[in-house]
Amino acid sequence: MGTNLSAGPLGGHGEMTEDKSIKLTKTVVDAAEARAERYEIWDSELSGFGVRIAKTGRKTFIIRYRAEGGGRSAPRRFMTVGRFGTLTIEQARKKAKELLAAATVGEDPANKRKAKRAEMKMSGLIDCYEEEGCFIQRGKRQGQPMKPLTKKYTVARLRHHVVPLLGHKRVTEVNAADIERFFRDVEAGKTAKNEKTGPRTRIIVKGGNGAARKVFRDLSAVFSFAKRHEIVAANPCEKAVVNKSDNKRTRFLTLEEVARLGAACDALETEGVNIKALNITRLWVLTGCRRNEIAELKWDEVDLEHDLLVLNDSKTGKSIRPLCLAAATLLKGIEKVAGTDYVFPADEGDSYFQGTKNIWPKIVKKAELPGVTPHTLRHTVGATATSNGEALALTGAILGHANLRSTMIYAHVQHDPSVKAANRVGRRIASALAGEIKPTTRKRRKAEPVATAPTKAGSAIGGRLLPDEEWAALTELAILPVKEPGFLASASDPALTMLLKRGFASAESGPSPLLAWWRISPAGAALVGMQAGHREAA
Repeated sequence: MGTNLSAGPLGGHGEMTEDKSIKLTKTVVDAAEARAERYEIWDSELSGFGVRIAKTGRKTFIIRYRAEGGGRSAPRRFMTVGRFGTLTIEQARKKAKELLAAATVGEDPANKRKAKRAEMKMSGLIDCYEEEGCFIQRGKRQGQPMKPLTKKYTVARLRHHVVPLLGHKRVTEVNAADIERFFRDVEAGKTAKNEKTGPRTRIIVKGGNGAARKVFRDLSAVFSFAKRHEIVAANPCEKAVVNKSDNKRTRFLTLEEVARLGAACDALETEGVNIKALNITRLWVLTGCRRNEIAELKWDEVDLEHDLLVLNDSKTGKSIRPLCLAAATLLKGIEKVAGTDYVFPADEGDSYFQGTKNIWPKIVKKAELPGVTPHTLRHTVGATATSNGEALALTGAILGHANLRSTMIYAHVQHDPSVKAANRVGRRIASALAGEIKPTTRKRRKAEPVATAPTKAGSAIGGRLLPDEEWAALTELAILPVKEPGFLASASDPALTMLLKRGFASAESGPSPLLAWWRISPAGAALVGMQAGHREAA
């Protein structure tokens, strides 16, 4: 039969009535667009089989039939067959044919499933959630499948904590008091274990407050799924009195601690530790990217012409991150390996390098930074940016945040100012990482008084003579101790290069052609001193 796809059930312009139908194929279902209200497209080959498109764009295979053997007076039933994507068209049609065949001989598949679910135990609900419910429930990715690793960890938490403690209970009998006891038991470590499961493999399950909060959120999502599918009437997690809020991690490294981290990486490199792990660590602290965003980085995501990382599949979907010059310089120095697109390919096989988990403990031990994790380095970039006066929207662009809770503000920023912000932040971190800020032992002496450094707030005179970027770079050079060899940064840093041309800075060759040691010149120091004098007079 002929069908007008642009104005019919697929284009979103016309209205689909129950009498219209079309042969359901992958092309047809893929082309079905979301509308203001949910609607159905019915199959022309198998009567009673169709696909429902929700307002969110989620697509679910369904059947409709008359119960009690059929007839006009018999009640009409609708029943979910499965989610498009989880099931192919062929799989869904085969399953629908079996259910519709049962209905024609007097069975009632929908009521049968409802009764079965009423008897479902928590262990069975976890099975059902793993098969049908692992989708994003809110945010801009609502309705999309969880990423494979997210699904793996989510289901593992549910099986290791929920099933042992609540798996035997009927779903409809679990109440808020049960949830509160469950939370306290996980917090107390009742489900914690460390078991060997095979050669070189173990299952390690941790308890504690953090584990309890994470699995509580997972369990609440499971009950929300059950509520939408009419398995339960309410979500007991909503009424449970537990500590639902996160213990926000505020740990970040000072620039002196970044220097210790850099010195540790350099020392381990001379000892022959895998350079991939060390360069991944350096990029973590220079970019603020998440752990696997760097470990799984591919060359087609690296845009060195515009100093950007164009991540195809980050935690928040496709994400564009500005690169500071120090990070771009490091990436330029990495040779591409033939036969793979990974920046850090595995030493064996076709995957990416995954050995940082074994080398990271060596780094933090040598740097005397106990308790520091790779994610601490991400916090470090954010803390350095905000303490350096960067707008929160620019900080969010550097870190790839996409919501209010992450950076307190959500704004679309042009890549050019975000790259400049990344350079301002990166210069400070890169100088510490390269050893310009000397690492000390953790037992520090009482700090001696230091001269007050010029601030951006007092840059009115300098701002008239120099662009903001150059003035910011000049004040950073002025803050540094007057020592050899100077401030290590990219040899092509635009702001520093212009200061060199104006005579306000000097540069000497660095450890590679791409790097240089920068110092403030007498003329630059005089300009900063003049600014400080005007500020004091004011």
